[in-house]
Amino acid sequence: MSMAPLDWSIVVLSLAICFLPALRFGRQAGSSTAEFFVSGRSVPWWLAGLSMVATTFSTGTPLLVTDMVRRQGVASNWALLAFALTGVVTIFFFARLWRRSGVMTDLEFYELRYSGRAAGAVRGFRAVYLGLFFNVLVMASVNLAACKMGALLFGFTMWETLAVSGLLSVIFAAYSGLWGVLVIDLIQLVFMMAAVTAGAYFALQAPGVGGLSGMVEKLSASSAAGGIDYLAFLPDFSNHWDIAVAVFIMPLAVQWWAVWYPGAEPGGGSFIAQRMLASKSERDSIGAVLLFNFGHYVLRPWPWIITALASLIVFPTLADIQREFPHVEARLVHHDIAYVAMWKFLPAGFLGLMVAGMIAAHSSTITTLLNWGGSYLVHDCYRRFVRPVASERHYVFVGRLMTLLLFLLSCLLTAVLESAKGNFEIMLQIGAGTGLLYLLRWYWWRITAWCEIVAMVSSFAISLVLFVLERQGVVGFSTHQKLLITVAVTTACWVATAYLGPQTDRAALIEFCRRVRPRGPGWGAIRREAGIDESGSGDSLPLALLGCSLGCATIWAAMFAIGSLCYGRIGLAAGLTAITVAAGAGLVGVVRRVMDASPR
Repeated sequence: MSMAPLDWSIVVLSLAICFLPALRFGRQAGSSTAEFFVSGRSVPWWLAGLSMVATTFSTGTPLLVTDMVRRQGVASNWALLAFALTGVVTIFFFARLWRRSGVMTDLEFYELRYSGRAAGAVRGFRAVYLGLFFNVLVMASVNLAACKMGALLFGFTMWETLAVSGLLSVIFAAYSGLWGVLVIDLIQLVFMMAAVTAGAYFALQAPGVGGLSGMVEKLSASSAAGGIDYLAFLPDFSNHWDIAVAVFIMPLAVQWWAVWYPGAEPGGGSFIAQRMLASKSERDSIGAVLLFNFGHYVLRPWPWIITALASLIVFPTLADIQREFPHVEARLVHHDIAYVAMWKFLPAGFLGLMVAGMIAAHSSTITTLLNWGGSYLVHDCYRRFVRPVASERHYVFVGRLMTLLLFLLSCLLTAVLESAKGNFEIMLQIGAGTGLLYLLRWYWWRITAWCEIVAMVSSFAISLVLFVLERQGVVGFSTHQKLLITVAVTTACWVATAYLGPQTDRAALIEFCRRVRPRGPGWGAIRREAGIDESGSGDSLPLALLGCSLGCATIWAAMFAIGSLCYGRIGLAAGLTAITVAAGAGLVGVVRRVMDASPR
């Protein structure tokens, strides 16, 4: 592919528009760690929510969706759509609790919720485990997508792509702090959505596709001939039960609550918690997560899906892609790269818009991960355990050094990764089994810091054992079987620890209860002991459950109403739209009641 002067002009202009406004936040961000990592807790709901959408829109996300669609059709997206359950649960059960805690990072929560050396140990361990190791893995996955784009577009080597794509991200994440990241995210989201929408339109105009109607007709004929039904919203339960279990039943029955995955953490966490903690109020934290889930699951996916479906007609096999782009390394040619291959049909100007959009997607994710990971390593590790007494400017300086270190480590790991789907499965497996604990620790006083330590160690150990056994040829489990084994063993270990291990100090439980005001029977004994009014917080668990049900119904119905309209299935689209409107009206009513009970 060749970039015309118009394309390069659009790329340069977009970079200026995205990054120059963030320069003004450098001085403000450098004044304190509160400004650098949580924007002084003054972020409005709409900015926090849109920033979440932009952050989770990485260069790797459209490639992951393309990989799944080309392998198992649109129905395979349930592996991602099931996380909508995690999102709406966070809205109604956890957003206000996070904001009430008043912590700077979600890891500071541990020494608020637990007591003793174990509380400090789990905070420090997770600061390094998530802020360094897991965060580097996520960034490496994002970098891999950028490298595939650079190789296919310009013939860049991996290191050339990382040098170009990472330079601006590292500079601005280190300089402007969270305020700068939020502003960059907002502007970049506009470029990203414009780019992928244009990409989908021109993919449909590619030779042999024939527009939306032509694409649907050709893929329907392939399905009728005995192939995969790429257009189906649900998997084939009669002929492909194993696929249905893997992409639909497991995600909805287990994955959403059992797995810790960045951007969809059970109970909220990582950069999602960072945005909630930075919000102006409890109401703003609720509004931010609500906006994020609608943008994340309803508005973004279809441009990617349409492009992936069109690529099946233009490049039906990997050999077709390799033949069209012989300069690309063979190790990079997987189904995910088909998304980039379709850019060859973009006319001058629109190719520049797409490149600008993908630079924005890469930057919005990397800057957030650098800021978030730096907050863990500085606030929850360095400041807590290495140098507890120093100036605020010193901690900001260390945060900027950590930003550079994290990116360099992610570049090294990028060299050993191969495909978006493979990276996705690795992250799911590592986080398996810990999710239920992260949900219940807010609602059951008996969960301790030792439960968290046991859960992390057992989850990692089981994953490692299964990996070694597979490599030795002793066993051959499927992905969902490994997930079930890890979840079952890990859950048994931490639940046993809750009853048999050391207990959290009573005074710490009472203080946590008074500050956060958790509801439910799991804290009944502590509330009575603390003399707290049972109706103190204004929270209603039945109302929260109703909100979760309506939220999922609205999101999923809206998502597939858009898909039905794209397929030309007007009757189905009308029915799903009616469900969306009805469930959405009920959801608005629930959200208003919840917000009325929240401080402004």
